[in-house]
Amino acid sequence: MLKLNPVLSKKIWGYELWIASTHPNGRQQEFYEAAGGDYPLLIKIIQADSTLSVQVHPNDEQARILENGSGKTECWYVLDAKPGSQLIYGMNGQYSTEELRKAIENDNLNDYMRSVPVKKGDFIYIPAGTVHAIGGGLRLLETQQSSDITYRLYDWGRGRELHIEKGLQVLKNDGIRDIKPFSGKFVCPYFSLEQIDVRGGYCAVLDKPAVVKPSSWELFFVLNSDRAVIKSDADAKLPVTITAEEIYAAAPGEKITIEGRASLIRIKSLAG
Repeated sequence: MLKLNPVLSKKIWGYELWIASTHPNGRQQEFYEAAGGDYPLLIKIIQADSTLSVQVHPNDEQARILENGSGKTECWYVLDAKPGSQLIYGMNGQYSTEELRKAIENDNLNDYMRSVPVKKGDFIYIPAGTVHAIGGGLRLLETQQSSDITYRLYDWGRGRELHIEKGLQVLKNDGIRDIKPFSGKFVCPYFSLEQIDVRGGYCAVLDKPAVVKPSSWELFFVLNSDRAVIKSDADAKLPVTITAEEIYAAAPGEKITIEGRASLIRIKSLAG
């Protein structure tokens, strides 16, 4: 079991903490070496002090063709939200590529997008191709495929590079879901999330497939903790007291025990 140390990425709108990453743009070398290669997921904490760009990500096939890379499907768990916080999540109707191109040129793309209010505890699924933007005043846990491909369609006049043609090429408006509090479990083709509420004790023995891969590792993100402790049968160290926003990577076959009062998100890769 590894406690992973975040990699900070400062942005003009706030910052990102890459808290579980073997991606070259923010690699945690200890995790990379322990897992035996690239882990297929990238986990971040996003602190949005102001609104992010309006953006879209390609799916796997599009990413291979356009960038020789992998696609980016993601999801957000809202860790904190100031009153009145909003997201842009998908389009508010069906529009042609030319209509959207003209909207960008005429600086009124905002009229074509869905703005939705969000609060602490809400969950948002962002399948590849979904137009989105994180509003200011939000702190999110992001689980995504290990990809750093982003196409900006609009950036609120901040002057950064846009990727309009590629963005319009990969944009779609299906697969989005209602925004509501996290149900406790979520599964998509790339990953699964499960909330664990510990009220005394919790124990899990991780699966160990016949062929162990980097994707066989699992992650435990701490939402909150009242002096709870975590320990592993594969680690001779004394139990470690866990605190909010820490993340632990556990090897296949490990037995993980948590004692006390805490809530965590257990994250699994579903890559083959």
